[in-house]
Amino acid sequence: MTAPAVVTIVRVVDVPLDLAEHEAAVADVRAGAVVSFQGVVRDHDHGRGVTLLEYEGHPTAEAILREVATEIAADPDVFAVAVSHRVGTLKIGDVALVAAVSTAHRAAAFAACARLVDEAKARLPIWKRQVFTDGSDEWVNCP
Repeated sequence: MTAPAVVTIVRVVDVPLDLAEHEAAVADVRAGAVVSFQGVVRDHDHGRGVTLLEYEGHPTAEAILREVATEIAADPDVFAVAVSHRVGTLKIGDVALVAAVSTAHRAAAFAACARLVDEAKARLPIWKRQVFTDGSDEWVNCP
């Protein structure tokens, strides 16, 4: 019988995120694959220039992120999961989301990490305010 997967990091924080920390947190001697993802603030959205993003999270955001991570960890191919989302004001190039997953094989790791990111984006009660280069702004409800 194999050991159950572990959820090593789940955070919603207002400080910079560390990809290497998340990758190290999912390290496992059984793992032949660690797949990670960084969601980075880009300088455009739908053809409009962006200067910064502001993320606001509901008080339940971290609990919901934990639910998502736990669901991914329930996959029998997954050894460990780590995920964090940043809130507050982020500049171009800052990291808004970090996810890492370990499995025995690469295909399972890519699939699990993609599910983790997709589910987090779909379910987290985190709202994003985009500030555009023309001075206008727009709120986007992430879930």
